[in-house]
Amino acid sequence: MTAEFQPPPPFGDYLVFVDESGDHSLESINPDFPIFVLAFCIVKKDDYRLHSVPELQAMKMKHFGHDQVILHEHDIRKRKGPFALLMREDKRESFMGDMNAMMEGMPFTILACVIQKEAHKAKYVHPHHPYKLSMEFGLERVVKFLEEKGQDGRLTHIIVESRGKKEDDDLELEFRRICDGKNYRQQNFPLDVVFANKQTNCSGLQLADLVARPIGRHVMDPRQPNRAWDLIEPKLFRSPQGKTEGWGLKCFP
Repeated sequence: MTAEFQPPPPFGDYLVFVDESGDHSLESINPDFPIFVLAFCIVKKDDYRLHSVPELQAMKMKHFGHDQVILHEHDIRKRKGPFALLMREDKRESFMGDMNAMMEGMPFTILACVIQKEAHKAKYVHPHHPYKLSMEFGLERVVKFLEEKGQDGRLTHIIVESRGKKEDDDLELEFRRICDGKNYRQQNFPLDVVFANKQTNCSGLQLADLVARPIGRHVMDPRQPNRAWDLIEPKLFRSPQGKTEGWGLKCFP
């Protein structure tokens, strides 16, 4: 007898975009940024289509004359490439003001996992790979968010920046392992992974890129003024009691 055909689950109402900050090596740790951050931006599809994409395009049109510029936090901070115009104070104030206003008003939810690499190495004889560990922590919390939004039994796509064939193959294997029940809940997760090159100019990946490093900076020194963090913090996933620690922000160990 042939197995009964099982139709695929219906698509969910949300997209999840994932990007990182810092490197995942436990061998050579940068003393200026000794952490690894994996940020998950969860956007309702209607909000993404009607707000995120057109608002991002409009801001690019205003400041660059076209929408082919890719917002990359590192290049903005270092004023490299098309962001060299930020060397001028008037341009910088106008651009940063518009970008901050856009990020503040845009509807999306953030989950972030921060691996403190020195402490991770010190605590475990065989420490887990920071990227894979962050992915597991993140997906567990993504599923919790989706359940709260009534997405049970619906397929949600996780869009991840492509990092090369070998790295993508390794990550997909780990992703499938987690979703097939190798997680703390020992449940199957209705998630699928999509790899996208950052050069595809994906609006959602650019949002994830913009939030990852400021989250890491806040974890490293919460007392340091951090305008980007002030915009990010209200968007963190929260417990019913309003708690972000362990919910929207997972620091390990």
